[in-house]
Amino acid sequence: MANDSRPVIGIPARSVVDSSSGFRYSGIPLTYSNAVERAGGAPILIPLHLSEETLHAIYTRIDALLLAGGVDVHPKEFGEEVEPFCGEIDTARDETELRVTRWALADGHPIFGICRGIQMLNVAAGGSLYQDIPAQLHTEQNHSYRTGDPYNLRAHAVEIDPTSRIAKWLGTPEIQVNSLHHQALKNVAPGLRVIARSPDGVVEAVESEDERFLIGVQWHPELLEDDARFAKLFEAFVASAREYRAKRN
Repeated sequence: MANDSRPVIGIPARSVVDSSSGFRYSGIPLTYSNAVERAGGAPILIPLHLSEETLHAIYTRIDALLLAGGVDVHPKEFGEEVEPFCGEIDTARDETELRVTRWALADGHPIFGICRGIQMLNVAAGGSLYQDIPAQLHTEQNHSYRTGDPYNLRAHAVEIDPTSRIAKWLGTPEIQVNSLHHQALKNVAPGLRVIARSPDGVVEAVESEDERFLIGVQWHPELLEDDARFAKLFEAFVASAREYRAKRN
């Protein structure tokens, strides 16, 4: 018998173009859906290029929203022009994620943002971003991915507010993380508080000022399977989605 107790976790896709055929796809790395499934959730992909009506029909069926990593958020979404040091942009993904994230913020859905996801959460809630860390921040810490490095390479430590939920779930106020980004949070949105930073001061995690599950991390916990502590972030997320589903029903 099918088990329908698993909460449904919506994951907006990214744009993918087949270089040989030119066909467009909506996809997401399996690392995200696998992490959600291991934590007890039922991941569902939210495609791009849907009408608002169709997108909302999907949204009403999910219990929580996972915002995955990827390319840069268009600076127009936080009131800036595109600078030369801004990276690749996926406007179709921006449009889809902004809509569903703002719906989820308004309705109280749990939201978990990873890498680009913490940035999208911040922008959707009214915050802004540094378009490029090397160009806009004075730091010698490298935050970007370097070709040839393993994706689970621990690039630096993060200091975590010991009173935060993330510190509670990880069981420590300091932990080594991977780092695969060149942008970062600038003005933090109302309702979010910074609860972790890298040694150079770059924002590494935020959570809601109230008790709802609005969590964003700048690192990639789905790629850190070699440390069971990071799985606890997904377990807490899925548990929150299950609670939200029970209240809604």
